[in-house]
Amino acid sequence: MAGQWYDRGQGVKIWKLAGVSGLVVAASAAADEPLYVKNLSPVTGLLGLPAQRDAAPVNGWGVDLHTSIASHYVFDLSDEEALLLDGETLRFALDMRYALGERWELQLEVPWLQHSGGNLDSLINGWHDLWGMSDGGRSNAEDDVLDYRYQSQDANFSLQDDASGLGDVSASVSYAFFRDDNAAAALTAGYKLGSGEEDDFLGSGGDDVWIAVRFSGDHLSDLPLSWHGQLGYLYADDSELLGSEQNNNLWFAGLALDWRVTERWSLLAQLDANAAPLDSDIDALGTEAILLSFGARWRFSPGWALDLNFVEDAQVETGPDVTFQASVRYRPRR
Repeated sequence: MAGQWYDRGQGVKIWKLAGVSGLVVAASAAADEPLYVKNLSPVTGLLGLPAQRDAAPVNGWGVDLHTSIASHYVFDLSDEEALLLDGETLRFALDMRYALGERWELQLEVPWLQHSGGNLDSLINGWHDLWGMSDGGRSNAEDDVLDYRYQSQDANFSLQDDASGLGDVSASVSYAFFRDDNAAAALTAGYKLGSGEEDDFLGSGGDDVWIAVRFSGDHLSDLPLSWHGQLGYLYADDSELLGSEQNNNLWFAGLALDWRVTERWSLLAQLDANAAPLDSDIDALGTEAILLSFGARWRFSPGWALDLNFVEDAQVETGPDVTFQASVRYRPRR
């Protein structure tokens, strides 16, 4: 379908398709962020791997509230290891951003987590049965039970009682080294504080640092598409839960697509990946993670947006079986 962007200035563009015009707020608005996706596998989720985000700084400041519910079931054995991850993770995150001029931005994220038996097992089992999908033995386990256990020659952990509390707080600083009307690229450095209780799987017990290059931009055609991506490196401090087989040096990467179907609605697809947290023969611990997300964004009021999405472990067992997410975003109007 033929269409074209018309720049109206002041961060506002018009998309004209088949003679119809629609007002769209440009990249500084809440409408142009990637989905907020974290790998909430009980082990990988301990580390400070950052979610994707827009490379351009916010307009002054911004606040997001993210909610995630992730369901886990993994049972696997190797010659020297045994792993069981059975439970549910509820995570809230308050994400605050503040721009220092046109190119610099500070970010602070404060998470709260709960690990429990949850309530999603019967729903997920029914979905697997409906489509005849393999469930990795989930249907043979008792529903809504919390049981995280791992044993090897070098490390072991166990969590069977519900746990909740403050997670690992993180902060970052970004510099947009390239920026024009249609694209931005930024260098970002971040630090994750070991503020969560390690024995309750609320944090890793260590301080992580990371660097990343991010980009954002409009599609190089007459389609109402925008792209985001990141590529980065994380140094993970030693965690007593993971032992000597922990991988301290991890890469992470992501690519996101936003398709604006109307003035208020977008459809989003996203790929996120990260290195394995352990040197392990068990896939859930020793294989690179690949997560695939699909969602929708509703710009329900000026400056406000609501995201709804789900996340699947495209590389099976390297992330939660399924994660359901919602994000409310606010950016001041220009």
